[in-house]
Amino acid sequence: MTEFQPRVFSGVQPTGNLHLGNYLGAIARFVPLQDEMPAIYCVVDLHAITVKHDPALLAGTTREVTAAYLAAGIDPKKAIIFNQSQVREHAELAWIFNCIARIGWLSRMTQFKEKAGKNRENASVGLFAYPTLMAADILAYRATHVPVGDDQKQHLELTRDIAQKFNNDFADQIKELGLGIPNPTPSPELPDELFFPLTEPMIAGPATRIMSLRDGTKKMSKSDPSDLSRINLRDSAEEIAKKIRKAKTDPEPLPSEMDGLAERPEAANLVGIYAALSGKSKDAVLSEFAGQPFSVFKPALADLAVDKLAPMTGEMNRLLADPGHIDAVLRDGAGRASEIAGPVLRDARRIMGFLEGR
Repeated sequence: MTEFQPRVFSGVQPTGNLHLGNYLGAIARFVPLQDEMPAIYCVVDLHAITVKHDPALLAGTTREVTAAYLAAGIDPKKAIIFNQSQVREHAELAWIFNCIARIGWLSRMTQFKEKAGKNRENASVGLFAYPTLMAADILAYRATHVPVGDDQKQHLELTRDIAQKFNNDFADQIKELGLGIPNPTPSPELPDELFFPLTEPMIAGPATRIMSLRDGTKKMSKSDPSDLSRINLRDSAEEIAKKIRKAKTDPEPLPSEMDGLAERPEAANLVGIYAALSGKSKDAVLSEFAGQPFSVFKPALADLAVDKLAPMTGEMNRLLADPGHIDAVLRDGAGRASEIAGPVLRDARRIMGFLEGR
């Protein structure tokens, strides 16, 4: 092999209350990529246990994310869909990466600081090491591209750092075992041959980060105590319309240009949502609604959201009524994922110098 095979990997946590931010920021972007390159989409249930969780709910929320993938249009015959815990290579490679990554790198992760808060001493080691497991998720498949939201960009940069350090630290072994791929961009920082690619982030679209409907400065979140802060993917048409109607705004009409949204986070969020759902640019949305009050814009956004989400909600409910089918999709996907990740882990073990007894 003279170059890394293009491959996309991404995943969504099964922590309940899948919402519009999960859909626009992640799932909706997965669908077209399955026609551009080999695609692997994971339900990252190992990540879900880094914080306190209810074991009685985990299987159901794992199926819910899978149903969302399928209802959004991801084809399990084209893409690989599986839940992370069924493919043990993720966990073993994560341990290797725990020994590659540095505490200083992980200490700088913004998301850990936010989730641990003032109770940092009581946060789990898993939450602290979350980014090394994310790196293993990606690099177990030597994935070259990852669609991520702005909030995950720092974790992907860490994935690149881990890959680079592994390639550097074990350059001699990689070359001696014939496991390297020519470095397409040689530099003093990297050897001539690489085992892991330096994965590229794919951050695109008018709404890469959807904010709360109650506070435009905070990300839309499953854990927000107010259900009015988010549009859940299984909300009814009436619930969607109600939440948009009650969404926080300001008294000013919509501007004609993006500069007019600079100090208006709630207005900017709603415009971004409309743009993402309609497939238009934010500039085009503002051109259409320039000078209009929110009493005009909100009903239009509600109609658009219902039109786009209602068919997906119906399909999710249909799929969730047949958990056996969902489980079969995940089992098949896990087998196909293991066929890719297994050889990568075996080669990584050889590079590390582990003695193979079987």
